[in-house]
Amino acid sequence: MNNRSYSLKEALQNKNARHVLGISGGKDSAALAIYLKDNYPEIHKKVEYFFSDTGAELKEVYDFLDKLEAYLGKKIARLSSGKDFEHWLKLHNNYLPSPRQRWCTRTMKIKPFEAFVGNDTAISYIGIRADENREGYISHKETIKAVFPFIEDGLIRSDIFQLLEHSVGVPEYYKWRSRSGCYFCFFQRQDEWLGLKRNHPDLFEKAKRIEQISGNGYTWVEGKTLDEVVTRAEEREKEQWVIKKADGKTRERWQETICSKGEDDDPEDQACLICSL
Repeated sequence: MNNRSYSLKEALQNKNARHVLGISGGKDSAALAIYLKDNYPEIHKKVEYFFSDTGAELKEVYDFLDKLEAYLGKKIARLSSGKDFEHWLKLHNNYLPSPRQRWCTRTMKIKPFEAFVGNDTAISYIGIRADENREGYISHKETIKAVFPFIEDGLIRSDIFQLLEHSVGVPEYYKWRSRSGCYFCFFQRQDEWLGLKRNHPDLFEKAKRIEQISGNGYTWVEGKTLDEVVTRAEEREKEQWVIKKADGKTRERWQETICSKGEDDDPEDQACLICSL
């Protein structure tokens, strides 16, 4: 552990700090909350659970939060930047957020969290697993220390899904998406944009309008409009199905797909883990 993090034992010994755990709507943070409740009840009693709500989350995320609250027996505080995405987009000169300009994460996720903690000494529990090589979001504030229970106790990807399957289940959006986050998240793969079009056509059309009206010539996916993205995704889907059919392979159940593949662990998008962890 470094000087910006604590062990579980050190966290328990700190009697004056607030204990906080950010729920993103994704699998790892939810599994961590469940893990603490079931294995560290003395910590669970102290923890303040929170969710930084951008107002642009999928309905499946809100449904999952309700189920998680019921299991935990505690409220999950809803934090907000106070304005919707379109407001912040205008303040950023109508430039869409991107992997190089992640102002949405900073403005709509990180700042509400740091305002929630204020100047209090706080211990933040983070759901990085033992089979990952990444840190996630650690506040630069000296008053906030991080704890990594999954790393300390050796839990890996398969353990996370087991925790969820035996409690609240896996979020429904995993049927077509590999991570939580806003409906327009620029880290979505092409097939996930297609999934958005099929599962939430109204949100897909809204993302298109933002791209066309406010993009300043930029697009959600570099070099391609959303219509071009989903057209290519449909073509590739057909190609892959023909190959699988020729090889005599059947479609995997979606639960098996997300358990066996690690697309959501892509090291290229680590800076947005506060959104999707």
